[in-house]
Amino acid sequence: MNALPVRLTIDEAWQQWHSVKDPLAREWLVVHYASLIKFVAGRLAAGLPKRVDTGDLVSAGVFGLMNAIDRYDPQQGAKFETYAIPRIRGAILDSLRALDWVPRSVRSKSRSIEQAISALEHELGRSPSEDEIATKLEISEPEFHKWLSDIAAGSVGPLDHVVADNTATATHSDMHRSTSPDAVVEADETRRIMRQEMKKLPEKERKVLVLYYEENLTLGEIGEVLGVTESRVSQIHTKAVLQLRSRLRAADID
Repeated sequence: MNALPVRLTIDEAWQQWHSVKDPLAREWLVVHYASLIKFVAGRLAAGLPKRVDTGDLVSAGVFGLMNAIDRYDPQQGAKFETYAIPRIRGAILDSLRALDWVPRSVRSKSRSIEQAISALEHELGRSPSEDEIATKLEISEPEFHKWLSDIAAGSVGPLDHVVADNTATATHSDMHRSTSPDAVVEADETRRIMRQEMKKLPEKERKVLVLYYEENLTLGEIGEVLGVTESRVSQIHTKAVLQLRSRLRAADID
């Protein structure tokens, strides 16, 4: 984004935007907070296939940032960055979903693993191991790992709306519902249930989710913490997400 001819302080820009809806002040705010878009887009792009252009993600994120600027109310007490990041993320996720680039075979593998996990949890009364899931699917454990890698390459932001965000569901297309009391209650309840279910996961899977969604570490950084490769962290993350998704489906929340 190019520099603007008029220099404003952040307080001046917000004051002009809130008081008279000065379009120049709005444009200045977009430029000032552009780094938020690059941060979110870069984090989401890290796990996507190379054919997905990061520039397209940034372009979609601009709409989320503009929407956040338009709707931000400092009287609510939240920092703008805290308010804006979920909305930027939501706009980018919506753009990815609209592309519908995930192969049908990958969707099928994802559903099969979720169903196997759900059946095994019912049978065993605990979280199943990777070997047990592979046996249930009648495939080898290395093949199961490949399935997880394929799913990871075709997934993005699977838990953002229930783990990372501290606001109601805030995707770009759902923005008009984000201030609804019912939407807030529903989102809070979903996050509560999700965090309860996270506590029931095996320690390594739970740790990966906490480090990724709450500590904002990259998969590579988590690999350094756990002493495993980034691709292995991606597999652990994907299994944990699928397990949580199967529980949400069972609770009719997904």
